[in-house]
Amino acid sequence: MESKRQRPLRIAIVDDYAVVVAGVAAFLADEHIDVVETGASTSVHSDVDVVLYDTFGQVQGRGIDLEDFVRDSDALVVVYSWNLEPKLIEQVIAAGARGYLSKVLTGPQVVAALERVMAGEIVILPGAEEASGEGEGDGDWPGREAGLSPREAEIIALVTQGLSNKEIAARAFLSINTVKTYIRTAYQKIGANRRSQAVLWGMQNGFEPDTLRTIDPELVLRTARTSPRTAG
Repeated sequence: MESKRQRPLRIAIVDDYAVVVAGVAAFLADEHIDVVETGASTSVHSDVDVVLYDTFGQVQGRGIDLEDFVRDSDALVVVYSWNLEPKLIEQVIAAGARGYLSKVLTGPQVVAALERVMAGEIVILPGAEEASGEGEGDGDWPGREAGLSPREAEIIALVTQGLSNKEIAARAFLSINTVKTYIRTAYQKIGANRRSQAVLWGMQNGFEPDTLRTIDPELVLRTARTSPRTAG
């Protein structure tokens, strides 16, 4: 059966870090999608098919949580993450997300997964590097130029936001010792000897969450003209 979709998939990319959002948008730029809206964890304003919820640096209680997006949005919510811990994936799906995609996936794989979600499936694709979080993919994140891996960068983001090692471990579903290992290797790369230095470095190098939200007016107008939802 041929796909009924004649227009590009409309998505909103949500994350509190502008560089992460820009990286995801660029990564998907050549695919059959329209990135209608991007920005921080606030309500999605546009008529979109899927909210691609990037978990980088997300802290429960900041902005709008995943459950709020699921409850308040007409769009389907799909989580996009380096963190592939099974317990986290279970929680996300239980909260109402329609998919959980690894960042090791290629652009075409991500879009194919989103199309499956639109067709009614719940799609979980951990990718080839299950639970490692060290594959770099084609996206971007704060600290990449300093040599930080995605997981190291996320740990520094949480440190910059004031979380303790215990809180980071709970948030990332990691052991305390694993968190300490990531912190130690990250500190070596950024030249920090103590937490206060790491926080200062983070604040100076793009690890403070952003609040900017951008909507592409041309795509919004096109959406209004082509949306099948107006048909009742």
